[in-house]
Amino acid sequence: MTVCSRIKGVTKSHEWIADLFSVLAVALLFGSIWAGVEYQRSVLGWISQNVVLHGSAIIALIVIDVFLVVLFLSIGSSRFSDDPGERCFGTFRGRRRGGASIGRAFFSWLHHMENVNKKHR
Repeated sequence: MTVCSRIKGVTKSHEWIADLFSVLAVALLFGSIWAGVEYQRSVLGWISQNVVLHGSAIIALIVIDVFLVVLFLSIGSSRFSDDPGERCFGTFRGRRRGGASIGRAFFSWLHHMENVNKKHR
């Protein structure tokens, strides 16, 4: 049994896990925004004590937060299709065809994300 078929089996039998991670991603995103707005004055005061050390800690925290949101969204979108010929670990068109323009890669990714639900539902 291949790794791909195992992943499809888990996502087929436990689709609620993907839904839970999608909700966690949204909660983390809006919770981070709320915490940033709510504690802005305290955080800015703390950063002003040692700009280099505390500023880099805040930047690292933001990077980790963004990474977790993207990770949770990736786990949440791990749906499957019943087509046995479909590749397991495909990527969106922007990675395959590339392009020097960031806008072109963004629109390829956006087109891919719009078609994910059409393909997997």
